[in-house]
Amino acid sequence: MIDLIRSAIDKNIEKKEREQKPREYLGTSYVGERCSRKVQWTYQNKPKDEGRNFTARVLRIFQRGHIMENAVAEWFKGAGFLLKTEKADGKQFGFASGNGRFRGHADGVFVGWKGSETSPMEVPALWENKCLNSKNYKIVETKGIKIAKPTYYGQVQLYMYHLNLMDNPCVFTTLNADTMELCIELIPFDPEECQRLIDKAVNILQATDAGEVLPRIANDRNDFNCRFCDYQTQCWEGAA
Repeated sequence: MIDLIRSAIDKNIEKKEREQKPREYLGTSYVGERCSRKVQWTYQNKPKDEGRNFTARVLRIFQRGHIMENAVAEWFKGAGFLLKTEKADGKQFGFASGNGRFRGHADGVFVGWKGSETSPMEVPALWENKCLNSKNYKIVETKGIKIAKPTYYGQVQLYMYHLNLMDNPCVFTTLNADTMELCIELIPFDPEECQRLIDKAVNILQATDAGEVLPRIANDRNDFNCRFCDYQTQCWEGAA
């Protein structure tokens, strides 16, 4: 009976995921991936290899991230920070460029401080939050976002630029999902990385328009970057 209950829950979660409308734009959340071919195929909504679709367990992990993002936002607000997670029209802070084909949505913006002491941060400042397991949390805590999670690092650079929040560092929070430890890192604007990713996005859009398949990152399908890729089989069997 327990297995039947769990199966019903999992099937519904996976069904809802299949019913989601595919993105029609290149997103900042994955443009920083090292392999340009993977980014291109993700943008094109190319079907993943068999068995590579997200399981219900993984989808619950994604949902946990959204839930804990709201919790962290409330912690900041309760402490006296004026943090906005939506614009006046109720929509997320975000940007669209390239005729709407390159887009991103940020978690929030710090706009002020209502405490009696001097504000602990300079505003306005971008806020971005991630919820990670202990293993990944410790890597972030030890090495910092730029080294540990370069995709996240690139994501905030693009937000800071397009939302005109370059003057003050991004406040990047990482929550340990296992222990509830909270890591806070201030990430300054990096114009070189930002420009690199903008150029990369342009290249991906132009290559796609031209019908060109961009090169893969490795020369061996067992390379670490390829081993866990959603497109490993189709990339290495028949693709140039």
